[in-house]
Amino acid sequence: MTVETSVSSKIDLFSDEVLLDPYPFFAELREQASVVRLEKNGVWALTRYGVIREALANWEVFSSNAVAFNDDMNAALVGTSLATDPPEHQRLRAALTENLTPRALRKLKGSIDEKADALVAELVERGSFDAIDDLARALPIAVVTDLIGLQGVARENILRWGEAAFNVLGPMNERTVQNFPVAGELFQWCLNVQASDLTEGSMGRAIFAAAERGEIPMESCGQIIHQYLGAGVDTTIAAIGNAIAQFAANPDQFDLVREDRSIIPSAFNEVLRYEAPAHAFARLVKQDIEIDGTLIPAGDKVAILYGAGNRDRRHYENPDAFLAKRNPVDHLSFGYGIHSCAGQGLARLEAHAVIDSLARRVRRFTVGEPERSINNMTHSLNKLPVLEIDPA
Repeated sequence: MTVETSVSSKIDLFSDEVLLDPYPFFAELREQASVVRLEKNGVWALTRYGVIREALANWEVFSSNAVAFNDDMNAALVGTSLATDPPEHQRLRAALTENLTPRALRKLKGSIDEKADALVAELVERGSFDAIDDLARALPIAVVTDLIGLQGVARENILRWGEAAFNVLGPMNERTVQNFPVAGELFQWCLNVQASDLTEGSMGRAIFAAAERGEIPMESCGQIIHQYLGAGVDTTIAAIGNAIAQFAANPDQFDLVREDRSIIPSAFNEVLRYEAPAHAFARLVKQDIEIDGTLIPAGDKVAILYGAGNRDRRHYENPDAFLAKRNPVDHLSFGYGIHSCAGQGLARLEAHAVIDSLARRVRRFTVGEPERSINNMTHSLNKLPVLEIDPA
């Protein structure tokens, strides 16, 4: 086969500048090539929608044995469904998703809707608040802690643990090093957690019950709970916060949702496409593979740039516009293939509930200057002051 000279870039995917606003850099990489060697990160970046989706579907070549950008975390994640390929993956994934099936989620919808509406009603009455602390963080934390059955120290630390769990997936930069001790607290708690530490009737108890039935090893229980805490909270917080920010920035699109709440699923898909909650994950290349004339050797790592693929003009028309009726059901933000996000159904329930309540209770809201959170892996807001509300 004929292999062209590879394209390279000096962009540091994990610099503050890129993490704060990755989209201009994604556009630069995307226009360079579908595969670009990132010299400072030592990985190949997949930049365009088509190659990203193909890579996510091809687990035999693009293995999840290395989803982090540093070796220490990849070693720590061994045995989790996040970092395991078939055939072991299916068994671990089944235990992870047993309580996240559409049927199970239907039973949760009513309580999640009630929680979201109560929060929004209180905030509308207050008139001004922080959309991240008071809503985007408040709802997922309440839902997940109750769902898993967290009590005591775990309930108190879920936010800082979740943020650290994503930071330590980056390269061994300052953010990663600083967050290892905090992420270690989460690992240690999950390593020692027992069924009795969790409330009766919770999803956490159900995971231990599956182990008692012999469906999964008992030592996998803590790992599965770790994935709920490490991956299921921060991305949902990011998505809800990004949704509120986009509706504030695009009041005409919020009006469309207010006029027809049946488009809420479409609008949330557009939020996810427009602002991917996790902008990148790593994969380990198990076999030599050629992509668009560039050879990626076995043993190298690739960075799957979800945010870059989601704004690829080769796939989406006018990709830099936020359009509530676009309904990009094939966005990349929840992944694709066997490692697609296990908790996406729960995230949708929470986000849909928030959007629905806002659409019913608010005509317009004015926000102040947003503050971005700088995290190695997630793209989210840290603060979004809502200054004024015009109630419906």
